Amino acid sequence: MAAIVIGSGIGVIAGSRLPDRTRDLISQALGLVVLVVAALNVAALFDAEWIDDVGSSAPILIVLASVVIGGVIGSLLRIEQRLEGIGGWLQTRFSRSSGTEARRRFIEGFVDASLLFCIGPLAILGALSDGLGEGIEQLALKSTLDGVASIAFAASLGWGVALSAIAVGIVQGTLTILGVFLGAVVAASAVSAITATGGVLIIGIGLRLLRISTIAVGDLLPALVIAPVITVVLTLL
Repeated sequence: MAAIVIGSGIGVIAGSRLPDRTRDLISQALGLVVLVVAALNVAALFDAEWIDDVGSSAPILIVLASVVIGGVIGSLLRIEQRLEGIGGWLQTRFSRSSGTEARRRFIEGFVDASLLFCIGPLAILGALSDGLGEGIEQLALKSTLDGVASIAFAASLGWGVALSAIAVGIVQGTLTILGVFLGAVVAASAVSAITATGGVLIIGIGLRLLRISTIAVGDLLPALVIAPVITVVLTLL
């Protein structure tokens, strides 16, 4: 959380000195890098242990089913709309900037940064490892990466990125607590399912940053729960 806040502060100071076209270019560059990160996560589809547990053709079907079912659930729950509502409320409370464009950038920064920082495999594996008492090395690496990414994000999207630290604290804190009680029994194949499905969601974030499509990635978040559940069920069968 501290890395995100510090990185965002640096990014806002640097970004305020840049013209709008440069900040837009930074956002597009971030979108390209996010797509690369997504591809690395989707590569979990080829994880040998996952394939051994569910079969060679099942991983992609698990991801497909999870995204579709998760999308239906998330859409009915209006998760994306609620995230944007939280971002709008935070902008009203903490930002001095006014105007439609400033509000849009703040909300976009909060929502997109929160999703990206919370979906990645290091967020899940690092928190679980911490809960299991195996050290914070993965979380330390994630903190460094998040801090650097926050600089670029905030340079383009402003202070909304800093407040994504709240979402990160809630999500990773919850995962750490779960790791204390459940981490030892979480199968590697279930983690691969979360990673690959998360990669698909991260592709959506990249497309949003590139202004190619406004995919409601927040509505797809239930897929991260459904994917490991389907994997465990198929493994038991």
